[in-house]
Amino acid sequence: MSNKAFFFAGGGTGGHIYPGIAVAEKIIKLQPTAKIHFFCSRRDIDSKILSKTSFEFTQLPAKAFSLHPVKFLSFLKTFSQSAKIAGRILDKTENPIVVGIGGFAAAPVCRSAHKRKIPVKLINVDIVPGRANKLIARWADEIFVQFEDSARYLKGQKRKINVTGCPLRASFENPNPQKAIDHLSLDKNKKILLITGASSGSQNINNTICSLLEFLDRFAENWQIVHITGVKNIEQVRANYSNAKITHKIIDYYDDMADLLSAADLVIGRSGAVSIAEYAAASVPSICIPYPYHRDMHQYLNAGKLVEAGAAIIVDDLPDEKDRREWLAEELEELVKNNEKLAEMKKNCKTVANKNAANIIAEKLLKI
Repeated sequence: MSNKAFFFAGGGTGGHIYPGIAVAEKIIKLQPTAKIHFFCSRRDIDSKILSKTSFEFTQLPAKAFSLHPVKFLSFLKTFSQSAKIAGRILDKTENPIVVGIGGFAAAPVCRSAHKRKIPVKLINVDIVPGRANKLIARWADEIFVQFEDSARYLKGQKRKINVTGCPLRASFENPNPQKAIDHLSLDKNKKILLITGASSGSQNINNTICSLLEFLDRFAENWQIVHITGVKNIEQVRANYSNAKITHKIIDYYDDMADLLSAADLVIGRSGAVSIAEYAAASVPSICIPYPYHRDMHQYLNAGKLVEAGAAIIVDDLPDEKDRREWLAEELEELVKNNEKLAEMKKNCKTVANKNAANIIAEKLLKI
């Protein structure tokens, strides 16, 4: 029998792409002759991430679901186009297996595979599955989830669910904090406050931190900032830091997040499913600012897992920036002055960290 070919389908954010890459890397490690191919969206973030890997990928025209009449027609049209593109590639492949990894680009590929009786697996790392994953769950033979809580949102699919944790890139198994410190020319005698809005950046987090710079200057003797802004916002953020006394490094994106997170003493960021898994794996205390505009508020539930473990604090992304700023300043002041609290939160990260999920899923996929 020829080698299996694994097609990972999904994208639109790093939170969808990275778990797929983590599992794909493990598959290749366990079976170097396996074929790997990604179906992703046409968003820039997908190609930016995947082009830095050795994996082939096909960008699909798929667009997100919308009830707006014009957008709904566009959704239907691009869903059909994407399913046909995927179908043509699957038809030419021996022993294909499709793995949905979330996002609007995943559903047409999984639908196409299901129609062809090709095995469909699903990786769902958020507690609450998104719309695409709820649809794919009907077609999937097995669903890999980060949290047992996801079962309640996948009614009728419980027999398929396998709680594995969130697949993380191999770099999280043995991160090298010194490498990040050297690469960014950071002061080894100062603690690191890492600010991140995830792979695409966060305007609200950027604005809030910039409005707190005068406050943060009070801690300049012992702390330094690494601020990941997102590609679109770097110049604006850099300008805001021009008079800041606290040592800072402003970057738009960083590839080796395992190294950087493990070097950090405190992180302020969103609480997507991959982000919270990375915070825990890197043993970094966090102030989570959940994305407030999701209807299901799943980032609050994700962050709640770290809060329950005593590894994180939640600050709401409040509509009023003044309220948001004051709440964040209050929590920051308490933490940056309290080494014992930070040490306790760091230790608590280990109780929720799971670095073996990618290996578990890869082994199961190779047994198909």
